[in-house]
Amino acid sequence: MPRKRKLLAQLSALQSNSGFPPFDALENLNATPEGDSSPKSSKYFAIEKKNSSQLEADFFNQPCISLAKSFLGQILVRKLPDGRELWGRIVETEAYLGGEDEASHSKGGKQTQRNAAMFMKPGTLYVYQIYGIYFCVNVSSQGEGAAVLLRSLEPLRGLDVMRELRSASRKGPTKLLKDWQLCNGPSKLCQAFGIDKAFDQRDLTQDAAIWMVPGHDLPGEQDVVATTRIGIGSRGEWAQKPLRFYLRGNRFVSVVDKKREREMAAMGHFSCS
Repeated sequence: MPRKRKLLAQLSALQSNSGFPPFDALENLNATPEGDSSPKSSKYFAIEKKNSSQLEADFFNQPCISLAKSFLGQILVRKLPDGRELWGRIVETEAYLGGEDEASHSKGGKQTQRNAAMFMKPGTLYVYQIYGIYFCVNVSSQGEGAAVLLRSLEPLRGLDVMRELRSASRKGPTKLLKDWQLCNGPSKLCQAFGIDKAFDQRDLTQDAAIWMVPGHDLPGEQDVVATTRIGIGSRGEWAQKPLRFYLRGNRFVSVVDKKREREMAAMGHFSCS
């Protein structure tokens, strides 16, 4: 198959007195039921690239919360049409559990042309637009209509190119962005990595322009903060569930929850810093 027109120009128990339900209870909400659910694979972007070190299908085939935590420390790689590569370490994610999750685009099991990627096989990219301008990138997981939002990255390679791409997306005179400002938000990381709607429904295990590789120093449970998701205040009880995960002490995280960090320290999850 041709290179697709040059590649289309290319969430342990935290409950204990915290009011949050345990992780495993939440994961059970999203576990794939027994039997063959036969998720659809994207029909787009079948690939000739095969990176031997990349994360394979088995990695993505996890319940949503488990995948959201497993992403922390892994590396997203984006290969530009000119061959340059952009690398970023995932430091913040959010889990969207599908059907009963009032904050999910697939709540109630509703499947549309827009959210179709959420129902495809684990590892499929779901890219959507907000405010008619910006993009956010998610990765499908186990569970009908479940996906993980990639919220922040720590830039590792190609930072100057990321600055160029971010600047090109900003209007008027702009100040030079600092390293921590490049990918500290879901739309910012999409700008910095050149990810737009053309990446919707692509398969991270097969695509030639975007994939993931294993991180080297993966965090332990004591390094991960679990707190509420951003921007879903009107979603009732779902707005209070600890479905956002980030690396404690990492300056590239978009929003730090100091109150939650103190609560977790008091419960013995980690020491106060």
